[in-house]
Amino acid sequence: MTTSKAPRRLVALALGAGLAAAALGTAAPAGAQTPTASVSRYTGSAEEAKNNKAFFDAVLASVAKKQAANPSLKVVTVYYNASQAPSFRSQISSSASIWNSAVSNVKLASTSGSGDFAYYEGNDSRGSYASTNGHGSGYVFLDYAQNRQYDSIRVTAHETGHVLGLPDHYSGPCSELMSGGGPGTSCTNRTPNSAERSRVNQLWANGLAAAVKKLNATR
Repeated sequence: MTTSKAPRRLVALALGAGLAAAALGTAAPAGAQTPTASVSRYTGSAEEAKNNKAFFDAVLASVAKKQAANPSLKVVTVYYNASQAPSFRSQISSSASIWNSAVSNVKLASTSGSGDFAYYEGNDSRGSYASTNGHGSGYVFLDYAQNRQYDSIRVTAHETGHVLGLPDHYSGPCSELMSGGGPGTSCTNRTPNSAERSRVNQLWANGLAAAVKKLNATR
């Protein structure tokens, strides 16, 4: 929900998050800064769009590998690890439920192991965002200040929308989940509209099939 993203590499977070990550053998996103008020801007940028696309591609590739290895899988499932965002456990769970109720071609499920992407938390003046580490792994960073300023479940559900392939559309109305903070802090809509739901179903029906086909062709 910001106009810039973290560099595509992972390093330890400040404020103790890095220690928790190290305990699990996982580093946290780069660019997380010392406590400061989040200044959330919603004009969008080419760099943001690029990072969101790279994030979705990383998640898609991860899921494609599992599908290619087990083509009999009936349900396409994207696994997330939220152990590095304990303060947002409830919001993450609610966001997964919202999306699981909204779409049919892909489901979100929690794991304590290696997931297709991970959630992290901390302080960052750029707010919350989705990005990649440059090595094929995606992550969602949830900023404390922004989640106090805006409806936290909406923020989390919005960032999770990037997991499923949706771009930002800050100029959209409150009824559009991917409009993010564009409509202002009074907007508390947490659910994707019909167009967003349709787009996700289309992406995971056609995009995943193409990704699996491409993966098989390289073997």
